[in-house]
Amino acid sequence: MEPHNGLILAARGFAMLSILVSIPVLSVVVPAFNEEDCIGVFLACVSRYLDSQGLPWEIVVVDDGSRDGTASIVRRWAEADGRVRLLGESHRGKGSAISRGMLAARGRWRFMADADLSVSPDDWTVFLDAARQPGAAPVIVGSREGAGARRIGEPLARHVIGRAFNWIVRVLAVRGIKDTQCGFKLLGEDAAQALCRHLTIDGFAFDVELLFLARRAGLRIQEVGVVWTWRADSRVRVKTGAAAFIDIVRIRWRDLRGRYNGVAPHRPAAAPGANRAAS
Repeated sequence: MEPHNGLILAARGFAMLSILVSIPVLSVVVPAFNEEDCIGVFLACVSRYLDSQGLPWEIVVVDDGSRDGTASIVRRWAEADGRVRLLGESHRGKGSAISRGMLAARGRWRFMADADLSVSPDDWTVFLDAARQPGAAPVIVGSREGAGARRIGEPLARHVIGRAFNWIVRVLAVRGIKDTQCGFKLLGEDAAQALCRHLTIDGFAFDVELLFLARRAGLRIQEVGVVWTWRADSRVRVKTGAAAFIDIVRIRWRDLRGRYNGVAPHRPAAAPGANRAAS
């Protein structure tokens, strides 16, 4: 072999290696609407936690038409660290932002999180541990009702309303899931691509639609208990719950009308990076 041919092959090998190394194992997707008070803290805490896990990562912030300094803060982070990405869109709602972020993410596992960090990054290990298991479920759902879960500081009225809503969800849409509305969920790459492109709900009931589609596709869903802290500035209000109930009815109606017929049945395969997640 000519020396220059060997150099060309070596260069190609290094180029391929750099591409493989740059592919994140974990993408963290966070929707943000007027979150200038907490998005900087989110990025600092999450990036520090991900670095401690020793795996390639990225954070995808989807700015949902913020009118404050959210985008500027994230843009500065992205300029300093290429693993932080900013996607901007007009204000449509949390569901739309999550859908876009999950589809744009590049990780073998894709984790949706809330900017207020009601579940601390230090408690995310429960998701990664579940993803490590052989034959890991492609949809891993944080649950405030699962084994080992704790709720901290939640007002009683808020808890009662939440459990009533979950009862309605289980009757009308997704049976067997104790908590559909916790904002922290981990999806394998294939599951994210298969489900998020079919989401139609832009509001807070997008979680229900996501899990409804996962069940329709035959994907296994695993709930993991989380430690969840109530945030007084939560944007969930009574009118939000009423709109979410209407969206649940829409989900059933759209299913009857064939809106979700494009969701392909799942064919069991090895979980994405199951043995590499957080290793």
